[in-house]
Amino acid sequence: MQADLMTLSALGCHPLSVITAVTVQDTTGVEEVVPMEDDLLVDQARVLLADVPVAAFKIGVMGSVENIAAIAEIISDYPDVPVVLDPVLSSGRGDELADEEMVIALQELLLPLTTILTPNSLEARRLAQFGDDDDDDDDERDAPSLDECARLLIAAGCGHVLLTGTHESTVRVANVLYGRNGVIRRDEWDRLPGSYHGSGCTLASAVAAWLAQGLDIGAAVHAAQEFTMRTLANGFRPGMGQYLPDRFFWLRTREPGTPGDDDQDA
Repeated sequence: MQADLMTLSALGCHPLSVITAVTVQDTTGVEEVVPMEDDLLVDQARVLLADVPVAAFKIGVMGSVENIAAIAEIISDYPDVPVVLDPVLSSGRGDELADEEMVIALQELLLPLTTILTPNSLEARRLAQFGDDDDDDDDERDAPSLDECARLLIAAGCGHVLLTGTHESTVRVANVLYGRNGVIRRDEWDRLPGSYHGSGCTLASAVAAWLAQGLDIGAAVHAAQEFTMRTLANGFRPGMGQYLPDRFFWLRTREPGTPGDDDQDA
Protein backbone atom coordinates (compact mmCIF):
# COMPACT_ATOMS: atom_id res chain seq x y z
CA MET A 1 0.00 0.00 0.00
CA GLN A 2 2.85 2.40 0.80
CA ALA A 3 4.42 1.67 -2.59
CA ASP A 4 1.11 2.42 -4.32
CA LEU A 5 0.48 5.62 -2.40
CA MET A 6 3.95 7.01 -3.00
CA THR A 7 3.95 6.13 -6.70
CA LEU A 8 0.52 7.60 -7.39
CA SER A 9 1.34 10.75 -5.41
CA ALA A 10 4.67 11.17 -7.19
CA LEU A 11 2.86 11.06 -10.54
CA GLY A 12 0.29 13.69 -9.64
CA CYS A 13 -2.66 11.54 -8.61
CA HIS A 14 -4.68 11.55 -5.39
CA PRO A 15 -4.87 7.91 -4.25
CA LEU A 16 -7.81 6.55 -2.26
CA SER A 17 -7.00 3.45 -0.20
CA VAL A 18 -9.10 0.36 0.36
CA ILE A 19 -7.27 -2.06 2.65
CA THR A 20 -7.67 -5.70 1.60
CA ALA A 21 -5.17 -7.25 4.03
CA VAL A 22 -2.79 -6.29 6.81
CA THR A 23 0.74 -7.63 6.42
CA VAL A 24 3.62 -8.21 8.78
CA GLN A 25 6.66 -7.50 6.64
CA ASP A 26 9.96 -5.70 6.33
CA THR A 27 12.56 -5.31 3.58
CA THR A 28 13.55 -8.98 3.86
CA GLY A 29 10.12 -10.49 3.25
CA VAL A 30 6.52 -11.05 4.36
CA GLU A 31 5.96 -12.86 7.66
CA GLU A 32 2.17 -12.88 7.83
CA VAL A 33 -0.90 -11.79 5.87
CA VAL A 34 -4.21 -11.16 7.67
CA PRO A 35 -7.13 -10.66 5.25
CA MET A 36 -9.61 -7.89 5.88
CA GLU A 37 -13.20 -9.03 6.41
CA ASP A 38 -14.94 -8.78 3.06
CA ASP A 39 -17.84 -6.75 4.52
CA LEU A 40 -15.39 -4.16 5.82
CA LEU A 41 -13.59 -4.09 2.47
CA VAL A 42 -16.90 -3.39 0.72
CA ASP A 43 -17.79 -0.65 3.19
CA GLN A 44 -14.44 1.07 2.65
CA ALA A 45 -14.87 1.05 -1.12
CA ARG A 46 -18.56 1.95 -1.32
CA VAL A 47 -18.20 4.97 0.98
CA LEU A 48 -15.30 6.37 -1.06
CA LEU A 49 -16.90 5.65 -4.43
CA ALA A 50 -20.15 7.31 -3.39
CA ASP A 51 -18.19 10.46 -2.53
CA VAL A 52 -15.32 10.80 -5.02
CA PRO A 53 -15.17 10.07 -8.77
CA VAL A 54 -12.26 7.76 -9.59
CA ALA A 55 -10.23 7.57 -12.79
CA ALA A 56 -8.61 4.14 -12.35
CA PHE A 57 -8.58 1.09 -10.09
CA LYS A 58 -5.30 -0.55 -9.05
CA ILE A 59 -5.52 -3.97 -7.36
CA GLY A 60 -2.65 -5.72 -5.55
CA VAL A 61 -2.70 -8.18 -2.63
CA MET A 62 -6.27 -9.42 -2.18
CA GLY A 63 -6.05 -11.56 0.95
CA SER A 64 -8.83 -14.11 0.43
CA VAL A 65 -11.30 -15.63 -2.01
CA GLU A 66 -14.09 -13.67 -0.34
CA ASN A 67 -12.21 -10.43 -0.92
CA ILE A 68 -11.65 -11.28 -4.58
CA ALA A 69 -15.40 -11.83 -5.01
CA ALA A 70 -16.13 -8.54 -3.23
CA ILE A 71 -13.66 -6.60 -5.38
CA ALA A 72 -15.12 -8.10 -8.56
CA GLU A 73 -18.64 -7.10 -7.53
CA ILE A 74 -17.53 -3.53 -6.79
CA ILE A 75 -15.54 -2.84 -9.95
CA SER A 76 -18.20 -4.45 -12.16
CA ASP A 77 -20.36 -1.43 -11.29
CA TYR A 78 -17.79 0.86 -12.97
CA PRO A 79 -17.24 -0.64 -16.44
CA ASP A 80 -15.77 2.59 -17.87
CA VAL A 81 -12.99 2.88 -15.25
CA PRO A 82 -9.73 1.13 -16.24
CA VAL A 83 -8.60 -1.68 -13.94
CA VAL A 84 -4.91 -2.43 -13.39
CA LEU A 85 -4.41 -5.81 -11.71
CA ASP A 86 -1.02 -6.70 -10.25
CA PRO A 87 -1.43 -10.41 -9.40
CA VAL A 88 0.72 -10.52 -6.26
CA LEU A 89 0.95 -14.28 -5.72
CA SER A 90 4.16 -14.28 -3.66
CA SER A 91 6.70 -11.87 -2.25
CA GLY A 92 10.11 -11.29 -3.80
CA ARG A 93 11.54 -13.74 -1.27
CA GLY A 94 8.99 -16.35 -2.30
CA ASP A 95 6.52 -16.02 0.60
CA GLU A 96 3.15 -17.37 -0.52
CA LEU A 97 0.47 -14.66 -0.74
CA ALA A 98 -2.22 -16.51 -2.70
CA ASP A 99 -3.34 -20.15 -2.49
CA GLU A 100 -4.80 -22.24 -5.29
CA GLU A 101 -8.39 -21.29 -4.52
CA MET A 102 -7.48 -17.62 -4.74
CA VAL A 103 -5.77 -18.14 -8.08
CA ILE A 104 -8.92 -19.80 -9.45
CA ALA A 105 -11.09 -16.96 -8.13
CA LEU A 106 -8.74 -14.40 -9.65
CA GLN A 107 -8.94 -16.16 -13.01
CA GLU A 108 -12.70 -16.54 -13.02
CA LEU A 109 -13.85 -13.32 -11.36
CA LEU A 110 -11.22 -10.63 -11.92
CA LEU A 111 -9.50 -11.35 -15.23
CA PRO A 112 -12.68 -10.66 -17.25
CA LEU A 113 -12.89 -7.23 -15.58
CA THR A 114 -9.21 -6.33 -15.99
CA THR A 115 -8.01 -3.69 -18.42
CA ILE A 116 -4.34 -4.59 -17.98
CA LEU A 117 -2.70 -7.40 -16.01
CA THR A 118 0.92 -6.85 -14.91
CA PRO A 119 2.43 -10.23 -13.95
CA ASN A 120 6.10 -11.13 -13.81
CA SER A 121 7.04 -14.27 -15.71
CA LEU A 122 6.61 -16.53 -12.65
CA GLU A 123 3.13 -15.19 -11.97
CA ALA A 124 2.17 -15.42 -15.64
CA ARG A 125 3.18 -19.08 -15.83
CA ARG A 126 1.29 -19.92 -12.65
CA LEU A 127 -1.86 -18.13 -13.77
CA ALA A 128 -1.74 -19.58 -17.29
CA GLN A 129 -1.02 -23.17 -16.26
CA PHE A 130 -3.41 -23.37 -13.33
CA GLY A 131 -5.96 -26.14 -13.78
CA ASP A 132 -3.82 -28.02 -16.32
CA ASP A 133 -4.53 -31.73 -15.86
CA ASP A 134 -1.07 -32.71 -17.07
CA ASP A 135 0.79 -32.54 -13.75
CA ASP A 136 2.77 -35.78 -13.97
CA ASP A 137 6.06 -33.94 -13.78
CA ASP A 138 7.54 -30.47 -13.62
CA ASP A 139 9.44 -30.76 -16.87
CA GLU A 140 10.13 -27.21 -17.99
CA ARG A 141 9.87 -28.36 -21.59
CA ASP A 142 6.11 -28.71 -21.02
CA ALA A 143 5.74 -25.18 -19.70
CA PRO A 144 4.11 -22.71 -22.08
CA SER A 145 6.21 -19.91 -23.53
CA LEU A 146 5.63 -16.41 -22.20
CA ASP A 147 3.91 -15.52 -25.47
CA GLU A 148 1.55 -18.45 -24.95
CA CYS A 149 0.98 -17.45 -21.31
CA ALA A 150 -0.06 -13.99 -22.42
CA ARG A 151 -2.37 -15.44 -25.07
CA LEU A 152 -4.04 -17.71 -22.49
CA LEU A 153 -4.48 -14.88 -19.99
CA ILE A 154 -6.07 -12.63 -22.60
CA ALA A 155 -8.29 -15.52 -23.68
CA ALA A 156 -9.37 -15.74 -20.02
CA GLY A 157 -10.81 -12.26 -20.35
CA CYS A 158 -8.33 -9.49 -19.57
CA GLY A 159 -7.83 -6.78 -22.16
CA HIS A 160 -4.03 -6.49 -22.05
CA VAL A 161 -1.06 -8.18 -20.38
CA LEU A 162 2.17 -6.40 -19.51
CA LEU A 163 4.51 -9.31 -18.89
CA THR A 164 7.72 -8.30 -17.10
CA GLY A 165 10.96 -10.19 -17.55
CA THR A 166 13.01 -9.46 -14.44
CA HIS A 167 12.91 -13.13 -13.39
CA GLU A 168 14.15 -14.41 -16.76
CA SER A 169 17.81 -15.26 -17.38
CA THR A 170 18.33 -12.65 -20.09
CA VAL A 171 21.10 -10.08 -20.40
CA ARG A 172 18.57 -7.24 -20.54
CA VAL A 173 15.12 -7.11 -18.98
CA ALA A 174 12.41 -7.40 -21.63
CA ASN A 175 8.88 -6.21 -20.79
CA VAL A 176 6.24 -7.03 -23.39
CA LEU A 177 2.76 -5.59 -23.72
CA TYR A 178 0.22 -7.91 -25.34
CA GLY A 179 -3.26 -7.20 -26.64
CA ARG A 180 -5.89 -9.37 -28.29
CA ASN A 181 -4.00 -9.25 -31.59
CA GLY A 182 -0.58 -10.08 -30.13
CA VAL A 183 2.41 -7.94 -29.16
CA ILE A 184 1.73 -4.20 -28.95
CA ARG A 185 5.16 -3.10 -27.77
CA ARG A 186 8.38 -4.58 -26.41
CA ASP A 187 10.75 -2.56 -24.23
CA GLU A 188 14.20 -3.62 -23.06
CA TRP A 189 16.06 -2.21 -20.08
CA ASP A 190 19.52 -2.65 -18.61
CA ARG A 191 19.45 -5.20 -15.81
CA LEU A 192 20.26 -3.54 -12.50
CA PRO A 193 22.26 -5.27 -9.74
CA GLY A 194 20.55 -6.30 -6.51
CA SER A 195 16.90 -7.02 -5.76
CA TYR A 196 14.09 -4.61 -4.99
CA HIS A 197 11.09 -4.67 -2.66
CA GLY A 198 8.01 -3.18 -4.32
CA SER A 199 9.15 -2.81 -7.92
CA GLY A 200 6.08 -4.59 -9.30
CA CYS A 201 3.75 -2.46 -7.17
CA THR A 202 5.52 0.65 -8.42
CA LEU A 203 5.13 -0.34 -12.07
CA ALA A 204 1.45 -1.29 -11.79
CA SER A 205 0.61 1.88 -9.86
CA ALA A 206 2.48 3.99 -12.41
CA VAL A 207 0.44 2.39 -15.22
CA ALA A 208 -2.74 3.21 -13.28
CA ALA A 209 -1.56 6.79 -12.74
CA TRP A 210 -0.95 7.40 -16.43
CA LEU A 211 -4.20 5.74 -17.48
CA ALA A 212 -6.02 7.92 -14.96
CA GLN A 213 -4.48 10.97 -16.62
CA GLY A 214 -5.74 9.98 -20.05
CA LEU A 215 -2.82 8.21 -21.76
CA ASP A 216 -3.62 5.24 -23.98
CA ILE A 217 -2.41 1.78 -22.98
CA GLY A 218 0.83 1.82 -24.99
CA ALA A 219 1.88 5.29 -23.87
CA ALA A 220 0.91 4.60 -20.24
CA VAL A 221 2.94 1.40 -20.18
CA HIS A 222 6.03 3.06 -21.63
CA ALA A 223 5.82 6.07 -19.30
CA ALA A 224 5.31 3.77 -16.31
CA GLN A 225 8.39 1.75 -17.21
CA GLU A 226 10.47 4.89 -17.59
CA PHE A 227 9.39 6.09 -14.16
CA THR A 228 9.91 2.69 -12.51
CA MET A 229 13.38 2.20 -13.94
CA ARG A 230 14.42 5.61 -12.63
CA THR A 231 13.07 4.76 -9.17
CA LEU A 232 15.11 1.55 -9.22
CA ALA A 233 18.26 3.26 -10.50
CA ASN A 234 17.92 5.63 -7.53
CA GLY A 235 17.00 2.86 -5.10
CA PHE A 236 18.27 2.72 -1.54
CA ARG A 237 18.70 0.07 1.16
CA PRO A 238 17.32 1.31 4.48
CA GLY A 239 17.32 -2.05 6.26
CA MET A 240 18.93 -5.47 6.12
CA GLY A 241 16.97 -6.79 3.14
CA GLN A 242 16.16 -5.63 -0.36
CA TYR A 243 16.60 -2.21 -1.91
CA LEU A 244 13.56 0.07 -2.14
CA PRO A 245 12.67 2.07 -5.25
CA ASP A 246 12.92 5.81 -4.63
CA ARG A 247 9.62 7.13 -5.97
CA PHE A 248 10.61 10.70 -5.12
CA PHE A 249 14.05 10.61 -6.74
CA TRP A 250 13.26 13.82 -8.60
CA LEU A 251 13.11 15.71 -5.30
CA ARG A 252 16.66 14.72 -4.45
CA THR A 253 18.48 14.98 -7.75
CA ARG A 254 19.07 17.93 -10.08
CA GLU A 255 21.08 18.24 -13.22
CA PRO A 256 24.07 20.59 -12.83
CA GLY A 257 23.14 24.16 -13.62
CA THR A 258 19.41 23.77 -13.04
CA PRO A 259 17.55 26.25 -10.83
CA GLY A 260 18.13 25.53 -7.15
CA ASP A 261 21.34 23.57 -7.75
CA ASP A 262 23.48 26.00 -5.73
CA ASP A 263 26.65 24.22 -6.82
CA GLN A 264 25.97 21.40 -4.36
CA ASP A 265 26.09 17.71 -5.09
CA ALA A 266 22.63 16.23 -5.57
